[in-house]
Amino acid sequence: MSNPDELLVAISAAVESERSNQMSLTVVVGGAVITGRLAPEAVWRERVAEVLKDSDHLGPFSDVFTRGPRQNRPGHGETPTHLHFHLARILQGSLGIPETGGMYRVAIKDVSAWTVGDFSYIDR
Repeated sequence: MSNPDELLVAISAAVESERSNQMSLTVVVGGAVITGRLAPEAVWRERVAEVLKDSDHLGPFSDVFTRGPRQNRPGHGETPTHLHFHLARILQGSLGIPETGGMYRVAIKDVSAWTVGDFSYIDR
């Protein structure tokens, strides 16, 4: 979307204000369907940093996610520009990748469609 959807921005702002981190959302971005729960950016950054820190090869990158002035992040008077998914999957056919869920950051302006709730497939 060239102009971010005001409802999607409002949902992201509510999550950023930490009123809830249980908001399930499904978005379409560049033809990919991503489904999962939203988290405040600060929480998302901490979780990504923890995963990276535990890696022998990627550990040095954890600092990228934990440093920086907090006042420049959404939730401090700025309009959110990104959605921060945790426990998220990219839906591909009858699969959700990764099966256990991942951490995705999506620019709100790139979302072409969305719905509240998350999708999962049941193999029948």
